[in-house]
Amino acid sequence: MTSATISKPGAVRKTAATRPKATRSRGGLLYVLPFFVAFTLFLLWPLVYGLWMSFTDRDLAAGAEPRVVGLANYAEALTDPMVWTTFGNTVLFTVMTTIPLVVLALAAALLVNMGLPGQWVWRMAFFLPYLLASTVVSLFWEWIYNPELGLINAVLGVFGIEGQAWLQDPDFAMAAIAVATTWWTLGFNFLLYLAALQNIPATVYEAAAIDGAGKWRQLFSVTLPLLRNITMLILVLQVLASLKVFDQIYQMTAGGPDDSTRSILMYVYDTGFTGYRLGYASAISYVFFAIILILSLLQLRFARRSDQS
Repeated sequence: MTSATISKPGAVRKTAATRPKATRSRGGLLYVLPFFVAFTLFLLWPLVYGLWMSFTDRDLAAGAEPRVVGLANYAEALTDPMVWTTFGNTVLFTVMTTIPLVVLALAAALLVNMGLPGQWVWRMAFFLPYLLASTVVSLFWEWIYNPELGLINAVLGVFGIEGQAWLQDPDFAMAAIAVATTWWTLGFNFLLYLAALQNIPATVYEAAAIDGAGKWRQLFSVTLPLLRNITMLILVLQVLASLKVFDQIYQMTAGGPDDSTRSILMYVYDTGFTGYRLGYASAISYVFFAIILILSLLQLRFARRSDQS
């Protein structure tokens, strides 16, 4: 009995260790199969189908089968003035939001990391807007920007300054949306910076203090250099997020006034679902995708050069 009891676990271990590799592979595939099914249905297939559609004259209003038109849609997209106008608006929005969303997020994280009293209040105040839906944020800021009842014009009136129609004026509309977006999405970058700051060892600052470095010297010689990698990550993520802007512009101005806030994704949406030209809309979206891909590769290359230097 004793020998059987001892040999039984060994036999089990031997069977598990010598299980055929093909059997183990099939077991692993079963675990990842749901992901691959969802990935194929909701990402890979739409990408492939959209690419094929960009080479056709697919029209929602037409009953006939789409015809293959080759590169005609792409040629039209590259010469369409509205494509470049909306792309310019998108780039302008990206510049207006990326810089403050990096600088202000870093400043907020540094303030909280200093150990201010009631840190949970500060963290909640900076991050809570990020949890709101875009519809709520847009409606909230539309009331703030209201030319007659809005908070901003009311405050300006106290100081004798004439208010503006912020969302109805082409000179202010994009900046107004950028301010609302900065307030809304600051919390995500803030959390990334705060996590990076809390991972810096205290011994680094102690060594800098022993060498005679003050707080400002520590900030520029210790903290900022150690945050370089997370800053590059935030820059890449923020540029990509800003280039894909759609929700808040669609809800606050619908691309107006005079197309001054119309983003390229709004033009894709209008072309495909209002103008019914799905083939041409697909071509515009893939041109935009190529531009985003090139910008991302350039950012990654710049980041690698910075790391090597």
